[in-house]
Amino acid sequence: MHDEEIRKVAELEATHWWYRARRAVLTRQLSALTPDGGPAIDVGSCAGGHLPLLHRHGWRPLAVEYSDLGVRLIHEQGWPVLRGDIRRLPFADGTVSLAVAMDVLEHIDDDRLALRELFRVLRPGGTLLMSVPQDMRLWSAHDVALSHFRRYDRAELRVLLEAAGFAVERLWSWNVLLRPVAALRRRHGSKGGTDMERMPWLVNTGLRAIAGAERLLPVGRLPGLSLMLRAQRPPTASVVTPAAQRSRQRTYTGR
Repeated sequence: MHDEEIRKVAELEATHWWYRARRAVLTRQLSALTPDGGPAIDVGSCAGGHLPLLHRHGWRPLAVEYSDLGVRLIHEQGWPVLRGDIRRLPFADGTVSLAVAMDVLEHIDDDRLALRELFRVLRPGGTLLMSVPQDMRLWSAHDVALSHFRRYDRAELRVLLEAAGFAVERLWSWNVLLRPVAALRRRHGSKGGTDMERMPWLVNTGLRAIAGAERLLPVGRLPGLSLMLRAQRPPTASVVTPAAQRSRQRTYTGR
């Protein structure tokens, strides 16, 4: 992600409806987990908005961020941070209890390698919480501005996770109710830049309420703007080698 977008995240993350609604989803997932004293890494931490949330839920948060600007912003807030690449995480095998990667995988050219690395560093029984943008039919200038390589569909994402060795516990769509509005805006709206911008309080509050209403409605299997998932490194699983992964992916036809 370019420095301009990182600065925009830092400016909007605390108040913008999309970030607040995504943190609410992450909060519900963290509430169902029990910290075991091990580290919880926020990979692709950007401006560090998830770190206070991890701390409040009893985890030992550690940011992993690739950009120099992101590392500096997180350090200035007093949170522990390592400059690192999701394709070469700076951790020994099986040493991480929880990995959070919210809207990161789509920025990585080799997403299979990134998932193998997340699997490698998680302890047996460790949890991965992740989100990605959904559906290439929604590809727009928004994705280009954010340096995305792709958007995902549900079956494809499950295949990738399982090929890396993960057991997918839950996989669901998010921002289903607002998908038609976003699709229309991206099709007929601005041809440059991202959707993220400061907006009037009333609009911001209303959009956050709509996104939050999804937890009360059975819409998780319908197409949305994003896919959310919770996966586990099985307690007895070993690291999947590239050769084994190729064998497991022989039925996957790619994007």
